[in-house]
Amino acid sequence: MTATRRRDAAATREAILRAGVEGFTRHGYDGVGVREIAQAAGVTAMLVNRYFGSKEGLFAEVVEASMADRTVLTDDPATLARDVAAALVRRTAPHADGLDPFLLVLRSAPNPRAAEILRAGIENHVEAHLLDVAPELRGTGRAAMVLSVVAGFWLMRKVIGSTALNSADERTLAETLERLFTLLMRPG
Repeated sequence: MTATRRRDAAATREAILRAGVEGFTRHGYDGVGVREIAQAAGVTAMLVNRYFGSKEGLFAEVVEASMADRTVLTDDPATLARDVAAALVRRTAPHADGLDPFLLVLRSAPNPRAAEILRAGIENHVEAHLLDVAPELRGTGRAAMVLSVVAGFWLMRKVIGSTALNSADERTLAETLERLFTLLMRPG
């Protein structure tokens, strides 16, 4: 009796999505094609398009999946500034995993359509979560400032490899960032 291989649509979709996360994060929207992503997932480009409609559709789902994951924001308003500072220092350490949502943003933002998708993902997930935890920031623009500090620190420490930031005591970095975030998140 010949055994037939059962197709697993959910596993195939997940494999394509994982390959998309890795491809777009490492190479940016313009630096990787559907064929390369399909090859990494062990499928055909036609199957990628069947599941996601297009490269743009896959990218939008990669952004959704990446932004929904909490990388530095937490849920406790009382410790938010401290938690964000500590997570940011930990996630940007020289030895930390290099496959993170920030690199997806950085490497894909030069493409105007990708930037629109990224902006929506950041606003709908990251900024919205921050505003849910710290509603006093609504309408002030300070949530965007907090995210700008996060992005700038991430860029300087993890991507640029700032000697000053990478050689600084991590506790001192976290304490300094906590003071800055406390100021930005203060009501009023």
